[in-house]
Amino acid sequence: MDFLIPLDAPACMLDMANIDTDQLIPARFMKEPRSVGYGQFLLYDLRHTPCGEPADTFPLTADQAGTCKILVTRRNFGAGSSREAAVYALADYGIRCVIAPSFGDIFASNAVNNGVLPATVSEADCERLFRSCTHPIRQLQVDLKTLKIHTKHFSVGFGIRSGWQLRLLNGWDDIDLTRQQHPTIHAFRDRHFSRF
Repeated sequence: MDFLIPLDAPACMLDMANIDTDQLIPARFMKEPRSVGYGQFLLYDLRHTPCGEPADTFPLTADQAGTCKILVTRRNFGAGSSREAAVYALADYGIRCVIAPSFGDIFASNAVNNGVLPATVSEADCERLFRSCTHPIRQLQVDLKTLKIHTKHFSVGFGIRSGWQLRLLNGWDDIDLTRQQHPTIHAFRDRHFSRF
């Protein structure tokens, strides 16, 4: 899946740190087949009251049309267990980018494998993004080529591993990435066969 460049879309401002994978998709929903669409389970226990009604105070509740493609949140996003279903829930909801000061390592890798950009910003720039927003939903532009996030009034930089950037820009998976080394692999094979 090619990453839309630049990604110009509504963003949900989720002012919470340490959101773990069990919060992203509670374990009880993982018995469902992916075909039902895991987006409906995204942050379910935070988005709903104990009675199952939408929680009016939760920022994502403001996204009634489900148009948000970007999530801006605090440090340590995606910590906890290695469940890839957490990323499925984000991707199935339509989230293409999560902006945070830090991510769980396995979560970030799973995100890239599923076409979701984990954009790492500094704590100061994260704070700046939150301070500039008076509504839980705002428009942002994320440019993966230039590694910049643009608001109406300012821009901040973000980081991502260069290999991940390349994969998202080209829509590559692990096999596609390996294929880029085709000449090197064949040269090694020829050397190996000639020696042995």
